[in-house]
Amino acid sequence: MAEKNEKKQHFILVHGACHGAWCWYKLKPLLEAAGHRVTVLDMAASGIDRRPLEEVRTFSDYSKPLLETMDGVIGDGGKVIMVGHSLGGLSLALAMEAHPDKIAAAVFLTAYVPDTVNSPSYVLDMHTEKTHIDDLLDMEFCCNGSTTEPFTSMLFGPKFLSSYLYHLSPIEDLELAKTLVRPSSVFQENLSKANNFSEEKFGKVTKVYVICSEDKILEKQFQEWLIQNSGIKNVMEIEGADHMAMFSKPQQLCQCLLHIAKKYA
Repeated sequence: MAEKNEKKQHFILVHGACHGAWCWYKLKPLLEAAGHRVTVLDMAASGIDRRPLEEVRTFSDYSKPLLETMDGVIGDGGKVIMVGHSLGGLSLALAMEAHPDKIAAAVFLTAYVPDTVNSPSYVLDMHTEKTHIDDLLDMEFCCNGSTTEPFTSMLFGPKFLSSYLYHLSPIEDLELAKTLVRPSSVFQENLSKANNFSEEKFGKVTKVYVICSEDKILEKQFQEWLIQNSGIKNVMEIEGADHMAMFSKPQQLCQCLLHIAKKYA
């Protein structure tokens, strides 16, 4: 439990591709038991958000639930701690660019983190080049959008989930994911045309990277490259965590976030 004199924080948790707010079901009560406020969000066309993916044409459209939530955050000392998992790191970056003064810290949990020199799609492009995944198993891809605004959607199949995302997570959580994942996109085409993030806004927000040592999607070496490329100085690591640390190591992840909350209160 939180100490009586410890300042309570507001955590906003942002899921990765094909997932939803449901993936925080273990972490949310742990943070709340420590006395903190927790908001979990479904990005557009994710989780129980009813919009079809075909109507979500840009990454800003996809991230709109987070941006609207941040619009409502009072900036007079009521700063939030945002946590972005995987693709959620890029959603965090949009919110950081829009509301840098409302964020106490942005936590990238084995997540894509952009820089201010290259286009927002650069880290996705580099991951495509550096990835060591030789067999995509039953992962599905589909072309969507129009000729002027194309985008590729993807869906993690059961074999891909068990082999690359949930290989160290409890079987119950893998089975949950099999029933709840939805088609998603990383909006690589759209992000390649977007403006760079700025040093004045995105760059001024305190950033923390949490490495997951056994991640097979964003392998540790690539996570370390993201940290170096973005210039993040505050780094933590969860040993034995697969890509889904909120399932494989929820207690350890909670302790990381409680440490961050205390440090940046």
